[in-house]
Amino acid sequence: MKKSIGIFDSGVGGLTVFKAVKDALPDQNIIYFGDTARVPYGSKSENTIVNYSLQNAAFLLQQNIKLLIVACNTSSAFALDKLREQFEIPIIGVIEPGAKTALSVTKNNRIGVIGTEGTIKSLAYQKELRKQNPDCKVFAKPTPLLVPLVEENWIDHSVTKQVIAEYLDELLRLDIDTLIMGCTHYPVLKDMIKSVVGDSIELVDSAEAVANVVNEKYSGKNSILKGEYNFFVSDNPEKFKILGERIIQSELENVHKVFFTESWIQK
Repeated sequence: MKKSIGIFDSGVGGLTVFKAVKDALPDQNIIYFGDTARVPYGSKSENTIVNYSLQNAAFLLQQNIKLLIVACNTSSAFALDKLREQFEIPIIGVIEPGAKTALSVTKNNRIGVIGTEGTIKSLAYQKELRKQNPDCKVFAKPTPLLVPLVEENWIDHSVTKQVIAEYLDELLRLDIDTLIMGCTHYPVLKDMIKSVVGDSIELVDSAEAVANVVNEKYSGKNSILKGEYNFFVSDNPEKFKILGERIIQSELENVHKVFFTESWIQK
């Protein structure tokens, strides 16, 4: 059986990564897991995030995957090293590719980052950006309400725009020319974020950055063959399907609910 690319996220937001990878590599099989029962991750403790991430990865490893993409920025910030210690397959997070893309487009080396409380407090983007370019200035802002707003499908709601404008007011006063959307839920709000920040600020979508990395690894795509896609969630598959179809802009089939078990964790 042809092995799949595995992707996990705290909820539905990682479908932005799924769509980007699917579009770049249409011949690849993809298995997606959204931890909809425990979203959001950003407000939880580091130990809890690591534990959830190990469970998610262990489940996907049982599905015969050849590559694991950690779509959740908070998991990438706190659990990537632990995942690589635990599992032998290649594992890609979203932070390094996102930082690389931001540095490639900024002109004044003043970069803003928005993300969950956990991602921002981890300093993961700040450290990675300065590791790749010590001269860059990084301005980070936690924007914790955006994940619940996306999960509630308030993508076009006026309240969502007001929240975005309130969050970004401080960053827009700091002369940034690039803004990293440091959560896979945020590209769902890309048009609304763009309407707030204007055309002078470049938005960096970590989903597209990850897709570029995966495309390099599995280049030579065959557009004649079409990959198979399966989706697993830990709660509310009906809601996941409705919002998911809006994100990927096509019908979302093969959505299954799974139940947590300790056997997922490899001791």
